[in-house]
Amino acid sequence: MIEQDSILESGPKADAPVLLSVSQVTVKFRGIVALDGVSFDVQQGQIAGLIGPNGAGKTTLFNCLSRLYDYSEGEIHFEGQSLHGMTRHKTAEIGIGRTFQNLALYKTMSVLDNIKVGSHCRAEKGFLAHALRLPGVRQEEAKIHQNAMQLVEFLDLQPVALRKVSDLPFGTQKRVELARALASQPKLLLLDEPVAGMTDHETERTAELFLSLKGKHSLMVVEHDMSFIRTISDIVTVLCDGAVLAQGTLDQVQADERVIEVYLGR
Repeated sequence: MIEQDSILESGPKADAPVLLSVSQVTVKFRGIVALDGVSFDVQQGQIAGLIGPNGAGKTTLFNCLSRLYDYSEGEIHFEGQSLHGMTRHKTAEIGIGRTFQNLALYKTMSVLDNIKVGSHCRAEKGFLAHALRLPGVRQEEAKIHQNAMQLVEFLDLQPVALRKVSDLPFGTQKRVELARALASQPKLLLLDEPVAGMTDHETERTAELFLSLKGKHSLMVVEHDMSFIRTISDIVTVLCDGAVLAQGTLDQVQADERVIEVYLGR
């Protein structure tokens, strides 16, 4: 059920327990190793960067976390609960949200309606109840609308709230997808190249937005823009050929000779 408290009001925790634990995760496609014993943790309220060359396994890892792919070895725990065998819908229910490198919006729907779709996993009333207008549906729809409008305001989408997504520029569509992901009230938000194709101003604005979410949500960000990663990340994991090459702060991984050799260049 949609919580009565604002979805943007939950504050950072005093301590920082582990929210996500990835342990020796391996993924193989017809004998090709896409992930090879990947391990790392993400703490509550932390922004974790995930970087590496194209084909390193970053999106494959995101697909495992959001249950689009199965992993053949290892384990993933979210708040101590195993993701093995979990359905995609269930991952949203337990608090894992995601945006995609290629936008996955309903282009003929309005901005506001796209954001409302994100609240579906938190709705207590099912499709049949909404179709038959059973008791309690109107109240739940009002709450979903209220939360969606709050996100419209938070992400400066008021001028385009009722416009079709297909009519909007790419950077604005990125904000719509972020709003829809936040509507699911995620504890962990997976962001796949969130500033790719954005202008410098849009990138700066997005960095500010992510930092404003810090403590309220944990974020894991795949991105090639090192300046953006430096601005937002508490910790960075570098993948190469499906394996973890280095972990630490961005300064630490940028100083790693292996990272320089295979990814950053001299």
